Amino acid sequence: MLRSAATATSTDAVANPRHSAYGGRIPVALRHLLKTTTSSSHFHFQQSSPAAGAAASSFRLKCYTIKAMADSAVPKDSNPSPSRSKQALISVSDKKDLDFLGNELQKLGYTIVSTGGTASALENSGVSVTKVEEITNFPEMLDGRVKTLHPSIHGGILARRDQKHHMEALDEHRIGTFDVVVVNLYPFYEKVSSTKGITFDDGIENIDIGGPSMIRAAAKNHKDVLVVVDSEDYPELIEFLQRNQDDEQEFRRKLAWKAFQHCASYDSAVSEWMWKQTSEDKFPPSLSKPLLLKSSLRYGENPHQKAAFYVDQSLSEVNAGGIATAIQHHGKEMSYNNYLDADAAWNCVCEFNKPTCVVVKHTNPCGVASRDDTIEAYRLAVKADPVSAFGGIVAFNIEVDEALAKDIREFRSPTDGETRMFYEIVVAPKYSKKGLEVLRGKSKNLRILEASKNFKGKLSLRQVGGGWLAQDSDDLTPEDINFNVVSSKAPQENELHDAEFAWLCVKHVKSNAIVITKNNCMLGMGSGQPNRLESLRIALKKAGDEVKGAALASDAFFPFAWNDAVEEACKSGVGVIAEPGGSIRDGDAIDCCNKYGVSLLFTNVRHFRH
Repeated sequence: MLRSAATATSTDAVANPRHSAYGGRIPVALRHLLKTTTSSSHFHFQQSSPAAGAAASSFRLKCYTIKAMADSAVPKDSNPSPSRSKQALISVSDKKDLDFLGNELQKLGYTIVSTGGTASALENSGVSVTKVEEITNFPEMLDGRVKTLHPSIHGGILARRDQKHHMEALDEHRIGTFDVVVVNLYPFYEKVSSTKGITFDDGIENIDIGGPSMIRAAAKNHKDVLVVVDSEDYPELIEFLQRNQDDEQEFRRKLAWKAFQHCASYDSAVSEWMWKQTSEDKFPPSLSKPLLLKSSLRYGENPHQKAAFYVDQSLSEVNAGGIATAIQHHGKEMSYNNYLDADAAWNCVCEFNKPTCVVVKHTNPCGVASRDDTIEAYRLAVKADPVSAFGGIVAFNIEVDEALAKDIREFRSPTDGETRMFYEIVVAPKYSKKGLEVLRGKSKNLRILEASKNFKGKLSLRQVGGGWLAQDSDDLTPEDINFNVVSSKAPQENELHDAEFAWLCVKHVKSNAIVITKNNCMLGMGSGQPNRLESLRIALKKAGDEVKGAALASDAFFPFAWNDAVEEACKSGVGVIAEPGGSIRDGDAIDCCNKYGVSLLFTNVRHFRH
């Protein structure tokens, strides 16, 4: 039914600014129009379903070109300024400890304003709640995409209490202030990283818009608004409010920082996911890495350097293994150097398919052995360089059972047969119950780590002054490449296997790198020397007489052959040499090996490690 405003009764929405269909008042925008309408327009409301009753009525705005509405249609004193009661806005996906928060805020005299599922959860906990739509006079719409994106919400968050014109603007538009904003976001990270997978459209729908807007608004205005994004902060928030000391800005700033960081990490995940939906290029035009502090370390590489350890929370690292997510079962806290060494040992041992033990010192594998008998593999790995192994890291690619644990605990150094071997860390994919118990008895300080295998295909990042280098991880193994025979003599089958084993070891040794192996066991290695000849001599010295008939691998080509590394290797008695090739003097290397009857293999793959 349509009526002219001039004949409307006191029950009409136009004449009644407290109409129940609008939560007890006419929307701000409409009141403004009613007060300022020119002679060209007149507004009516059409009731769409009178049978539903006044409380459930909905109205549509109609415009007609008739005589101007009288200025007195809405009395000037019918919309007094809202009282400055304490208000808290709560909208969370993670409802952990929500009942505690709501009840404690209510005890402190806060009016709780909330949305959707959060409001229902609070009400179920006995908390009185004002729905957001009662504040905005606007229903949730677009399947929940629009709920809080409204001046009545953001005005109450962003208004500066020390700015008179800000507060006057709130009064003019009847907007109350919010003193506390508690928001956490749609679980986008969990959804898109789920093993069940997610469609592109579902991923898009899980991108939060209103939440980050409220968080950023509150964080920007943290001087007047406390913003909380983590349920762990609820108790401290309540304690702060109980003290009633608003001049404590340090706590407010801490919460604001956390809020901005929360949004930054969230946006990083969205950006990473969107790029993967858009391009197969691993190197986007810009890159963000969300890092979460796992522990503050005693010091860095040296005692005078402060340090900390962060876990990479990129989507690409979800369930992707590695030392960062290892479980520590025993021992002292991990140090900066412990993490580097454990990472090197774990990455190396995971490359091998057979049961293998790797011993690492200062990120270099100084002992590697593969055997069906893991205890034998362990002893051979230590024997390769027992002096370096002492105080090193021991890694296994299979379970550490009771028998192996006992040998680790009791094994004496091959140098004197008396000194019990000491290690900083033991790392393995799993431990038997008894094995773990035995290892714990070796030393109260021995760090025992349980890790999962590092996934291949990761992006490798390394910092330089003012920037980062990014590259594919070096995932190539002997199975991925061809060992091309370029010498007159072809290697025997066992020599080829030794060459492949040496090649797998040498990729984990710092350049310039030389590794000598035989029968799936490292005999000696030389690492980190400025020239390849010195690395060769170190490896030969460690291998000793066992070098006869062994395989030698070099991480890069030999620049010289005669009276240099290739000839010294041949004279030592090695049976086969594996190297990438690619030198302008490759011909000299081939001729030298032919002269001494040594097999030479070119891999066409280099394994520099700086």
